Amino acid sequence: MNRKTTEENRISVQIKRIYEPPAPEDGIRILVDRLWPRGISKGQASIDEWMKEIAPSPELRTWFGHRPERFEEFTDKYEQELSLDPTRCGLVDRICELAVHNNVTLVYAAKDPFHNHAVVLLRWIQGRP
Repeated sequence: MNRKTTEENRISVQIKRIYEPPAPEDGIRILVDRLWPRGISKGQASIDEWMKEIAPSPELRTWFGHRPERFEEFTDKYEQELSLDPTRCGLVDRICELAVHNNVTLVYAAKDPFHNHAVVLLRWIQGRP
């Protein structure tokens, strides 16, 4: 689990696999995957919001295929999608607004905790002024 709190903005955002049990310190839980995770019911997920549109495009997700050797290029391409798509920009703004007054946990299903889109998204949010 990764957590980022900035003093200026006072935001708290972290990431967590959906297969880890929900915890009170998760705060608002937002699923950031385009597809619903396998083997998890909506009740088990304890999701407050599902932001399908913030996930990488289906084409990018398919190309990446969770292959670590493609992660650097995937990161560049996903960051382009985040910066150029108004819908994704609006969702990032919403996450930041929620995180001003609440802990926010971005929930994802990928097996690899280091090479996935939630890691890129968290860093993207952390890098915002």
